[in-house]
Amino acid sequence: MSDFDVAAWRPAPFLPETDDRDGSLTFVVAVLCFLACLTLLALLSADRAARDWTRQLEGQATVIVRPKANETPDGAAARAAETLAGVDGVAEARALEPEKAEALIAPWLGDADLSDLPIPRLVAVQLTAEAPANAAALDRALKAQGLDAVVDDHTAWMADIQRAARWARLAGLAVFALIAVAAAAVIGFATRAGLAARREVVEVLHLSGAEDGFIARLFQLRFARMAAQAGLFGAGGAAIMGAVFRLAGGGQGLTPVLPIAWTDLLFVIPAPLAAAGVAAIAARFTAQALIRELA
Repeated sequence: MSDFDVAAWRPAPFLPETDDRDGSLTFVVAVLCFLACLTLLALLSADRAARDWTRQLEGQATVIVRPKANETPDGAAARAAETLAGVDGVAEARALEPEKAEALIAPWLGDADLSDLPIPRLVAVQLTAEAPANAAALDRALKAQGLDAVVDDHTAWMADIQRAARWARLAGLAVFALIAVAAAAVIGFATRAGLAARREVVEVLHLSGAEDGFIARLFQLRFARMAAQAGLFGAGGAAIMGAVFRLAGGGQGLTPVLPIAWTDLLFVIPAPLAAAGVAAIAARFTAQALIRELA
């Protein structure tokens, strides 16, 4: 008498545990998650750089001093620095060396001899963090001492940086949203293909009284598990690349423009759950729509 194999008589599941297309689908979703995580890391780094630059500019001001006929450029700069040092809200005022002013002009004039040109002197002003002096207060103090100077409080630069940061955030969020939509479209296509291949089974289940939600939930759980696994691969790859950039860039991260921090890598942790959520929603809505058509 032959042995009875219970496993051979066990009913096959409506959706097989494995599919020939699972490898390709997992790869595509993993790549999309990888790109989404890299976009997130770049967005965090750009936002940090913009905030750091804005913070530095808010605490500084530059004064351009032009000497009058009865004094030397260095003397005018020294007098301006001494005047500004006594203004409330100024932590330090220092006259910069002539070489630094010449270095700022050199890119426009090339290798020309600048020694005979009346180059104005610069005074770097460090403002206090608690109650920094504004440009008007600095300008009044300079005019009270009869100095011919122009105060640059970096307001224009800060506005440009903040505007660029806003556009960078919007661009990053737009790319992130496009990647999420692409992942949902891929999952929807896979769900449509899976349901079309099992049209007869769906019809039989309907005749047996199975609800649409029950059938759709099978696809929802299947693709959610697959997307979570793919999201784990994609997030892991992005975290490794972020760590490589952080190590290669030293203390500045990748570059001063994109200063990646170690804490940024923690933001890729929810990627598998987010991928599973997008896949579950896409699969459920696609399955319910197709089931109604097949029924």
